[in-house]
Amino acid sequence: MIVTLTMNPALDRTVSLPAALAVGEVQAATAIREDAAGKGINVARVLAAAGAEVTAVLPLAPEDPYAATLRSQFGDTNDKNSVPMITVPISGHARANLTITDPAGETTKLNLPGPELSAEAGEALIDAVLAASDGADWLALCGSLPPGAGDDFYVRVIEAVRSRAANSPLIAVDASGSALAATVAAGRPDLIKPNEIELAELAGVEPETDPADVARIARALVPAAVGSALVTLGGDGAVLVTADGATHASIPPGVRVRSTVGAGDSSLAGYLFARVSGAEDAAALESAVRHGSATASLPGTRLATPADLPEGEVALTTL
Repeated sequence: MIVTLTMNPALDRTVSLPAALAVGEVQAATAIREDAAGKGINVARVLAAAGAEVTAVLPLAPEDPYAATLRSQFGDTNDKNSVPMITVPISGHARANLTITDPAGETTKLNLPGPELSAEAGEALIDAVLAASDGADWLALCGSLPPGAGDDFYVRVIEAVRSRAANSPLIAVDASGSALAATVAAGRPDLIKPNEIELAELAGVEPETDPADVARIARALVPAAVGSALVTLGGDGAVLVTADGATHASIPPGVRVRSTVGAGDSSLAGYLFARVSGAEDAAALESAVRHGSATASLPGTRLATPADLPEGEVALTTL
């Protein structure tokens, strides 16, 4: 069982262009798509499609238009891919984000901050996560934090779960910036999932793309501050660093990147799905790369399903 927390859900509007974005000019779009998103929501959707037992926790006003879109995508209780949801009422509606993609896979995103989170709603969310995750295998804390939450919100969630749950889960964090820095400094998560730029910002160094250099940066954090790090590298695959070593996985041959939206979320879902299925480090890393590559090969904001996973070899290299 996996629980996801999405603190800053978003209604994602994706516009597809027939050519590269021309800043300052008028262009005709070829398509538009609207999805109920947010990193934890994306992770939950990919997990559900893979057949995992998952529950999604999120703040949501009952009258928010986001709710109808979310329920239409999560399915009803008769749908095998449906996702149970626990929503905590808040004031204000989910933010709307704009994503622009072109045929080359270049993605431009404009993300809004989201509604203010009250102290009462914050405590209610912590209580909801605690109730949902007691006895779960993993709890995934995903995405940016809304105004009012405070950079240490994920630390507070981790402390509550580990101190108050009778059977606390392993905890994964997929965040960036000050939220990730605060969580690593005081929360000691079992897994973090940054990309190479987020990892470099966290470590206070210049970004690196060579897998060996990425592993070297991550080793400064693993296992001193975090249990392990899954660092996604886009078209260069991913690096997994644990207390036992570091491994790089390449993307399968023939994968054509069409949109990077949701690829990192899918990688985390693939990793967690493999873990709850009993996989060890190498197989979990391979699953992460296959799921991330599958989503990257799909247009717009579509997320990977098992039928989309590439079949080519994922080359694993010990670093």
